[in-house]
Amino acid sequence: MAAVMALAGCSSVTNYVPGFIKPYKADIQQGNWLTQSQVDMLRQGMTREQVRFALGTPTLTSIFRGERWDYPYLFIPGNGPTEERVFTVYFANDKLDRWNGDKQPARQPFQKTDTRREAATPVFRSNTAANPGPETVPQGETLDGTPPPASLDPSSVPMPTPARN
Repeated sequence: MAAVMALAGCSSVTNYVPGFIKPYKADIQQGNWLTQSQVDMLRQGMTREQVRFALGTPTLTSIFRGERWDYPYLFIPGNGPTEERVFTVYFANDKLDRWNGDKQPARQPFQKTDTRREAATPVFRSNTAANPGPETVPQGETLDGTPPPASLDPSSVPMPTPARN
């Protein structure tokens, strides 16, 4: 009885342990991540190939329900709430008939989440002695100071002779 009480107490103690002491929990992502722009491409009468192009290969298809494709998505983060979405498309006579499911996000998880506007044009500095650019390289020399080859034809460049032992 004492062992059961001790084990039950351990689970409640971990709730009070600071986050930096807790072990790392990996994120688990399963299923199809769809975006709203992919769903917006759907039109009634599309072929299965067109739907597959728009949404990707379905995660779930059934041999008993060939007219239905399911696109489930499950994300279990190491910390935080679980995210779950389901999207289903239905076919009639091998043409897209209807679809329904949860609202899909606007972007993929790997896409940039910062929506601030970036600088429209990069800033270039003038070509000065402190900031030399290609214009300061004397004509007839390369950046490392060696003379350029006389011709761009590879056969005009002398090949090194192998060393003999």
